[in-house]
Amino acid sequence: MVDFEKAEAEYTGKDIEVLSELEGIRKRPGVYIGSTNSTGLHHLIWEIVDNGVDEAVNGYGDKIYVTLEKDGSVEVRDEGRGIPCDMNEKAGMPAVQLAYTRLHAGGKFNNKVYASAAGLHGMGATVTNALSEWVDITICREGLIRHIRFHDGGKLETPLETIGTTNKHGTTVRFKPDKRIFQSVDFKWETVYNHLQEEAFLLKGVRLFLKDERVKPALSHEFYYENGLREYVGTLTSTKRLIGDIIYFDGKSGDMGIEIAMAWSASDYGENILSYANSVRTHDGGTHETGFKIGLNKAINDFAQEAGLIKENQKLEGEDIREGLTAVLSVKITDEDKLQFEGQTKGKLGTPDALPLTNAYVSQNLLYYLREHKEFAVDLIKKCLSAREARAAARRAKEASRGNKKKGPEMIISDKLAPAQSKDYDNNELFIVEGDSAGGTAKTGRDRLHQAILPLRGKPLNTENVTTEKMFANAEFATLIQTIGAGVGASFDPNNARYGKIIIMTDADTDGAHIQTLLLTFFYKYMKPLITRGMVYIAQPPLYRVYKKSNPSVFVYAWNDADLEEARRKIGPGYGIKRYKGLGEMNAHDLAETTMEKKTRVLLQVKIEDPVVVDKKISVLMGSDSLVRREWIEENVVFNERDAFMDEVDR
Repeated sequence: MVDFEKAEAEYTGKDIEVLSELEGIRKRPGVYIGSTNSTGLHHLIWEIVDNGVDEAVNGYGDKIYVTLEKDGSVEVRDEGRGIPCDMNEKAGMPAVQLAYTRLHAGGKFNNKVYASAAGLHGMGATVTNALSEWVDITICREGLIRHIRFHDGGKLETPLETIGTTNKHGTTVRFKPDKRIFQSVDFKWETVYNHLQEEAFLLKGVRLFLKDERVKPALSHEFYYENGLREYVGTLTSTKRLIGDIIYFDGKSGDMGIEIAMAWSASDYGENILSYANSVRTHDGGTHETGFKIGLNKAINDFAQEAGLIKENQKLEGEDIREGLTAVLSVKITDEDKLQFEGQTKGKLGTPDALPLTNAYVSQNLLYYLREHKEFAVDLIKKCLSAREARAAARRAKEASRGNKKKGPEMIISDKLAPAQSKDYDNNELFIVEGDSAGGTAKTGRDRLHQAILPLRGKPLNTENVTTEKMFANAEFATLIQTIGAGVGASFDPNNARYGKIIIMTDADTDGAHIQTLLLTFFYKYMKPLITRGMVYIAQPPLYRVYKKSNPSVFVYAWNDADLEEARRKIGPGYGIKRYKGLGEMNAHDLAETTMEKKTRVLLQVKIEDPVVVDKKISVLMGSDSLVRREWIEENVVFNERDAFMDEVDR
């Protein structure tokens, strides 16, 4: 029985801690930047860049400079108005100091200063300051050059001072992330490059400059896209054969600005919709994306009926219309009271008005475009009708394949699946294993309650350039779809998945890497929410087992050559090395301990950090043009590194 008297005596008012805002951020950084891994580290740059972007969007300056410095710091310079430096009487400190040391402090809470802005919570600059060793700010404003510096997580080091005069304007922020906070403080050129390119697509007419002083000679690149989203879609579809031209609209619906570019591929069968609100990528969609889809459906169905291509009771479904579609949608909401993001990371737009406004704008403008481009419109409708027939045929084939199988919630296509016994789907794991031999070993070593094993028969189908019907006809993917149990394509719902983790487990060789890529291509095209929700992983079996020859029960696993050297040192003289050439060479105990047991295994979580890079990689590497693929591999691939969109999660 609980002794409440003793418990109450042990928990008193002195146990309630009151942290300053900066201390609170350092104590729980994940709340503000998502994580302390590479993604969170780079978020520090995005917060400062967003301030320059907001200036540029509102017409103040058309250049933003980002420099990765030799000492590990980052400099971000814009040509905006400069952060105000006058005294804020209410706070009793200069405005710039307030903006960098207090949460919910900034000039973006009303539309008097910014007509539209990405950073509306007043957290960005403060968060970067709190998680840095030091932050140095120089402001050119009102003919003066002013300077202020913070150190050790936001403590004031140099109060605001005037250090000169100038006829320039803008803000320069230089900061160095705190290595005590982050797993690594090494900024990645490719990550920053891709983010700035994405920003430049959204900021037509604004130039962004990136420089890396850490290498010799220094790397540099200028981003500038006069045609904005039209060029964005052009980049995303550069390896695809399109039906007609890229469609582009730019205007207003009510008091909301809307910019849209879209195109349909003649040979691609997935859909790729990227949405933004006030230049913030809304990875999880939201009301603007829903409105876009509704308007798209209405316009195409209205035209198809007008042209006599479909009957009134034969409307095309959204998934048939969006098959092969690549679209980028960007909205600008000027009323700060209406702009609603879900969470600090702003992954989903919740503004109710965005749905009807986007719906009306898309349906009206697209219908007009289809009427003016009838040849394209007819070709597009034919593709949609073909998609509908393929989907119907695939459904018939799937239903026929179920005919002789047992009914019920655990109905499966393949008798090789060893299902998990638990109905606690969030905690269940599906291991997709290369080969029957490794599959048998995994079945022996698994946790039967929560881990399911599905062995693969050979290499899966390349789904990048085949029809949906052909994908459904493939036994391996038909089995996988039924096993996961959450649908496929536009109808896929991750909330219905029978597994919280999908883990790809293959040999550490070329064939294994190819199988991983084929499976990831399928998930990206037909079950993308699995990836965006962080539910797909790559298992990392060790390459070596280093043991004591005189006592083989003493051993250490090694995942790479660096681990191997450390293992040799630990075992000492008289060691032996077992090289695992494949999963089939591992016994059930070794496989379970190193690759399946949650406390000791190594997994890589698959993430989509940049949609342009991922879509282009898949289109090039898995597409049908071998010459383009060879050129890309020769220019980009370093053969001793893993794919760029995988991050290590646990070790």
